[in-house]
Amino acid sequence: MTSPAGPAGRPRPRVPIGDRLVASAYTLGWALVRYVPERVAAWFFRVLADVLWRRRGRSVLRLESNLARVVGADPAAPAVRALSRAGMRSYFRYWMESFRLPSMSRERIVSGMNITGAENIFDNVKKGRGAVIALPHMGNWDLAGAWLVHVGYPFTTVAERLRPESLYERFVAYRESLGMEVLPLTRREGGSAMAFGTLAKRLRQGRPVCLPAERDLTASGIEVDFFGARTRMVAGPALLAIQTGAPLLPAVLWFEGRGWGVRVYDEIPVPAEGTRQEKAAAMTQSVAAVFEKGIAEHPEDWHMLQRLWLDDLEPRPEGAR
Repeated sequence: MTSPAGPAGRPRPRVPIGDRLVASAYTLGWALVRYVPERVAAWFFRVLADVLWRRRGRSVLRLESNLARVVGADPAAPAVRALSRAGMRSYFRYWMESFRLPSMSRERIVSGMNITGAENIFDNVKKGRGAVIALPHMGNWDLAGAWLVHVGYPFTTVAERLRPESLYERFVAYRESLGMEVLPLTRREGGSAMAFGTLAKRLRQGRPVCLPAERDLTASGIEVDFFGARTRMVAGPALLAIQTGAPLLPAVLWFEGRGWGVRVYDEIPVPAEGTRQEKAAAMTQSVAAVFEKGIAEHPEDWHMLQRLWLDDLEPRPEGAR
């Protein structure tokens, strides 16, 4: 039996059942969670986080390994275990709030946001420079983005394609409904080169750009020191600042009671000397130093459930490209 025909009569690729289940779960979350009282939703997601934490699956073990580097302890230490539990609760709070975000009022978002350094964004946008805001995966970055839109600064960001395609399209539609412009990061439909060009154009128009920036383990990532070991971070924020003259502004995010905390740091200047790649490497290392500080202050709100450091990667087979 063939798959149903897609555009131009081409067969549509079959979607694995696991991907369909994931897409269905997200669809159900967006459809239902916004209508549940916030206190009930928060309780349910906290319980769900605790259940998964007790099962000690791959994601929990990876989170503990990452947090152990942050606090300088053994991953099996009780303090790291307690921190990973708080981390899973924080991560599930992110999802609970994201499912509820389309129904959150502007007043709730603006009044609940405790932000320091916002003038670093506002002043540069008013001058026509735009702003490259580099973010780690902390707190609730979608909600911080909604706040930025609500206070009058719509921005552009990128999103990696998810499987199945319907889930990626739903994420894009969700973020665009909040007032964000979302560009595809991966190669399909123009890929990263097209995204970079569009981001540069938006910056030259004086608009802000927000980019997740603490993980890029591909060959295009820039090697940096991070919590005492080597990793690769996204080159795009520094390269955009070098090319367009927009300020590179690292920011960190965390949860603060029922609200949210954000700190936007001062501009990281472009070095006066060096090649383009040397300048980008120096700037990205400065971003890493800011992220270190913010993550160390709020480790439970750093949602890094994947491999990050180079010495955690599995060796590649000999001869593999």
